[in-house]
Amino acid sequence: QVQVVESGGGLVQPGGSLRLSCAASGSIFALNAMAWYRQAPGKERELVAEKITGGRPTYADSVKGRFTIPGNNVKNTVSLQMNNLKPEDTAVYYCKGTLSGMNYWGKGTLVTVSS
Repeated sequence: QVQVVESGGGLVQPGGSLRLSCAASGSIFALNAMAWYRQAPGKERELVAEKITGGRPTYADSVKGRFTIPGNNVKNTVSLQMNNLKPEDTAVYYCKGTLSGMNYWGKGTLVTVSS
């Protein structure tokens, strides 16, 4: 069983920054990939950024240049550094870990961008 837990959400003003963290635990050695998704009210869940083990992060067009997955040597963890936040970034952010074709989701953390 794999547990995924996100942290770091909150309220931030437009133009501000926030850093989300995610950690997976359980009977695993190393996940194949970790990713961040988000779901805004009334919208479908969308992929924000993904990091495949051993590869470079990829990003949705809507966040390129503003969001990054920092380098990390800690196994089964991933962060999302969010800069220059916009009101349209308001959403519940979910972390997903993938292992051997199985996806494991966290419960999400709310990010609200508002003045």
